[in-house]
Amino acid sequence: MKAFLLAAGLGTRLRPITDTIPKCMVAIDGQPLLDIWLDALDRAGVDEVTVNLHHLPDVVRRHVATRTGPPAVRMAFEPQLLGSAGTLIANREWVDGDEPFLACNADNLTDFDLRTLIKAHREHDAIATLTVFRSERPWTGGVVEVDADGLITGFAEKPAHPVSDLTNAGMYAFHPKVLDEIDGGPPKDIGFDLLPRLIGRARAVLVDGYFRDIGTADSYRRAREEWPVRAWK
Repeated sequence: MKAFLLAAGLGTRLRPITDTIPKCMVAIDGQPLLDIWLDALDRAGVDEVTVNLHHLPDVVRRHVATRTGPPAVRMAFEPQLLGSAGTLIANREWVDGDEPFLACNADNLTDFDLRTLIKAHREHDAIATLTVFRSERPWTGGVVEVDADGLITGFAEKPAHPVSDLTNAGMYAFHPKVLDEIDGGPPKDIGFDLLPRLIGRARAVLVDGYFRDIGTADSYRRAREEWPVRAWK
């Protein structure tokens, strides 16, 4: 299995930390977020990972060069940000075929077992399966509506008046044909430009365990406090 680890964001809300390191390299309990993700992907049976780069790419390149063991990592530098969906399109040949692939936002911290996502995706043979969590602030993310069988019946990115607290967790299993749904040139975003097209065809899996978006200095502080002592570690 192959996976995209989406890591090219500027991390502006984490400044000044991200003035010198990209967001995917911030440390959680002494380990870069990037390594937490690569280890999780390896445990899930992912063989190859493409990490997209933009902000301070050499920091990531140097770190990846020091890693040993699986998964194999290839890096895709974006001189101009392509957006999360744009990255998938730019690397389409890498995932062409019939096998599903994963895409994960590298700025989230979770101990969710990605094998759960893979299993659900294969069982239902959906065009896409995405993870959701119950958010205290759903209007800051992609709000998802699902029916009793887990089929997505509604999706809105950062709505002013969310109809649910179920929020996109930024971990996806996709069939390669999903890339046919993305029109036009970059930048293109998974939340704004792809997921609304998949209503009635994509499915959702609820994240159990720990989940936090490392988007702000406060969320980063909380993650460093919570991660080492989480009850289910």
